[in-house]
Amino acid sequence: MKFPLRKIIFFSLFSLLILTMVFCGNEKEQPASSIITDNSDKYLNHGDSAHYIGMSQCKLCHQEIYNSFIQTGMGKSFDHASKQKSAAKFDKHTVIYDKFKDFYYHPFWEGDSLKIMEFRLSRKDTVFKRIERVDYIVGSGQHTNSHIFNTNGYLHQMPMTYYTQKGKWDLPPGFENGFNTRFSRKIGVECMSCHNSLPDFVEGSENKFNALPEGISCERCHGPGSIHVQQRSSGTKIDTSKYIDYSIVNPGKLPIDRQFDVCQRCHLQGNTVLKDGKSFFDFRPGMKLSDIMTTFLPRYKDADDKFIMASHADRLKQSKCFVNSFKLADSTLLRPYKNALTCVTCHNPHVSVRATGKEVFNNACKNCHHVTTKNGMCSEKEKNRMLVQDNCVSCHMPRSGSIDIPHVSVHDHYIRKPMKKEEIEKVKVFIGLSAINEKNPSNAIKAKAYIQQYDKFEYNPIFLDSAKFYLSDNTTKDIQQNFESLVHLYFIKLDYSKIISYVNRLGKDFVLNTLLTKKSWDNAHAWTLYRIGESYAYLGNTSDSYLFYKNADQLAPFNPEFKNKLGASLMFQKNIPQAMLIFESVIKEDPKFVSALSNLGYANLLSGNVIKAEALYAQGLKLDPDYEPLLMNVVGLNIYKKDYKKAQEILKRILKHNPKNEQAKKVLDQLNTAN
Repeated sequence: MKFPLRKIIFFSLFSLLILTMVFCGNEKEQPASSIITDNSDKYLNHGDSAHYIGMSQCKLCHQEIYNSFIQTGMGKSFDHASKQKSAAKFDKHTVIYDKFKDFYYHPFWEGDSLKIMEFRLSRKDTVFKRIERVDYIVGSGQHTNSHIFNTNGYLHQMPMTYYTQKGKWDLPPGFENGFNTRFSRKIGVECMSCHNSLPDFVEGSENKFNALPEGISCERCHGPGSIHVQQRSSGTKIDTSKYIDYSIVNPGKLPIDRQFDVCQRCHLQGNTVLKDGKSFFDFRPGMKLSDIMTTFLPRYKDADDKFIMASHADRLKQSKCFVNSFKLADSTLLRPYKNALTCVTCHNPHVSVRATGKEVFNNACKNCHHVTTKNGMCSEKEKNRMLVQDNCVSCHMPRSGSIDIPHVSVHDHYIRKPMKKEEIEKVKVFIGLSAINEKNPSNAIKAKAYIQQYDKFEYNPIFLDSAKFYLSDNTTKDIQQNFESLVHLYFIKLDYSKIISYVNRLGKDFVLNTLLTKKSWDNAHAWTLYRIGESYAYLGNTSDSYLFYKNADQLAPFNPEFKNKLGASLMFQKNIPQAMLIFESVIKEDPKFVSALSNLGYANLLSGNVIKAEALYAQGLKLDPDYEPLLMNVVGLNIYKKDYKKAQEILKRILKHNPKNEQAKKVLDQLNTAN
């Protein structure tokens, strides 16, 4: 489903304001005998007829809330790169260095355009330079500003992040310690659907967008607003002080678990597994989150101090405060959460944390902890209380670094007695993945979670062993049921023969024409086809690899990698003209796709067009001077031109960065022997 912002006709602003005062006014806490607490099926904006109208329409009636909300972290979550949006400090000497990749990075303004320069030095001479314009800044600036660039709708993260609390530039999270992907990390719909409002995503791609909203909007927490506006425009009256308005979701009137799900949709960051047939667009406030997705987090023995950045909901649920207060929730009230502890007990989503005084948080504690001691409410020594100015949060929710984002400190939402130093320093033993928003996920979901944990977060073989434990392949029925996960598992293990054995067991035609035929937002079938195609290619079966690449490309025509591999398969089959057409289409779609530039250059060289091959190779090297397949192609070009010295220089450069490149070693030995 797409989410276009369609135009609707409004009556006068004056009339809207009157309706706001009459029907959306002050709400008094009253018994709600007529209220249906399990109300997820009642909300009209859960249906397909409801659509998103945009925050600009909401503010016509809710101007004061809008003015406050846009100053929050959510309201400032995403926008075009501008001096107003950026929280960073800039100086001509601001340079960071990645010692693993041997690249320097420098951010600078050129007029109103923010740019990032990547360069490499050799004896103080610049031997490589690439400059990209920043199109978007993601992050409110409370913790970070990260940077995204747009190439024909394809979004990629850039290799510089500004860490506001430390006031410093550094590599982004996940780019450290030799994992710098430079300008190639895809920003897909999973990432964008939390850091922004629902974007216009191109189905059949991984990271292409037709349009992007500018920040998280009202409808992320309240659901699509079209029916709500239509009802108000037609004069429909609802006394919201007594009843629930089912044309729009008010999270404050949801049962506690559903209210938590609204927050957990994004504040439960982790390893998220979609249910079959679901997408990151499918959840709407008021729905049960576990019907759409299950989020897993790793658990470690004696590691209560370890948490990731956006895991607030999970940490709060571990607190004794939450566990005890949950029993006090009253489903007969219009606002069931009132007597319990939830996210909104302390956080007004419409008001910035920076604008919220500490007394708001302290008062939330005092509501329950009202036992008097000689020191007042707190049993801590007066000297220690003075140091933190009687701030409950400073001791019981201390600031700490998250394990996934460097240079950032956040309040740990696991409320408990302050931990002793020796407790924090205990050895951590991995226990397993825990499903946070679902009690008993299926074995298939658990298997996917362990595979994704390895594939996306941590290359630990224990995750693959755990995945196999949940995946049976004893019978043909088992293989068919678990086929996608089995293929993914053994693709990671590089066991291509095992994958082909599964295909043969089910039948190639069945897999191609019956089992893997669906388009989806996550391209699940397309990726499985691609992995099978790769397996055939590694085993030397180019004709079958072509069939699977072709089907993958048909299901996901905007994934350049699929199309590029389809072209490579044609090259192996000596169909150079058709391969060239495919490579050209990839470059037209994404001009910075280096692998296609390399392949097209090679195809031109095979066709005798040396000048064109040289130009394409040079274009690729301006984007990535270390891409080894391209460098090996350049070596081949120089050998073709009989410039053996240049070929030897490039081979030595390859081996300097990657001493394990056996092909480069072999060619260099041959050149040294010949000369």
